[in-house]
Amino acid sequence: MPTVDFAVEDGIAHIRLNRPERLNAVAAVLVDDFLAALDAAARSDARVVVLSGNGRAFCAGHDLKEPTPAGDSRARLDRLQDVTRRLRGLRQPVIAAVHGYAIGAGAEFALGCDLILAAENAVFAFPEVSLGLSVTGAASRLLPLLVGPLKAKELLLLGERFDGRKAAELGMVNAAVPAEQLQAEALSWAKRIAEHPPAAAAMAKRVLDASTDIEPALELEVSHALITEHSAAVAASTEAFRSRA
Repeated sequence: MPTVDFAVEDGIAHIRLNRPERLNAVAAVLVDDFLAALDAAARSDARVVVLSGNGRAFCAGHDLKEPTPAGDSRARLDRLQDVTRRLRGLRQPVIAAVHGYAIGAGAEFALGCDLILAAENAVFAFPEVSLGLSVTGAASRLLPLLVGPLKAKELLLLGERFDGRKAAELGMVNAAVPAEQLQAEALSWAKRIAEHPPAAAAMAKRVLDASTDIEPALELEVSHALITEHSAAVAASTEAFRSRA
């Protein structure tokens, strides 16, 4: 079974993370399938993309129960960062529809999108510092742009959880809606964008992103991740997570 579902309906590409038994937590296979779905969206005639998660969560972050893959860590981390590159590089605007948990890498996937809608009771957090890890997905650049440098430091250094309503107050998401209305609202936004001339929407996305160079942030994040990945702090936090009943 693919860990990411892809379909195009009425000019809208739907990408759904599909590891519901693990709350769509990030594993190497999910990254591979996610990139394949983004490539499929790029080749399609869709005018807009909606990103969501199957089951009870959008994405609960890295799957700490998965063993660290063997091989070149740099290549694996660069591949993870490619998710953000592809999201931002798509000609189509991408709407994230966030429900349930959007933790760590899950929140970072959302930040890579052009528009973010959240369920009011969605749960966001950036727990990387508390786990001894480095942020990824250009969050170190994108989060301060959305919420301001001081608040971004608060969110990263404290690592506390906050709901969709708070995310909207902070300016991290476009809007928070009741959970039962999230998919309908995301589809409504997508349909409105799909009605616009696609070239104009693509140019608007490109020009708005032109002033935000995320490549230096992505490179620095990988450098930090290579340092933290095999640290004692990460080993301890990972073991604690795996030993939970």
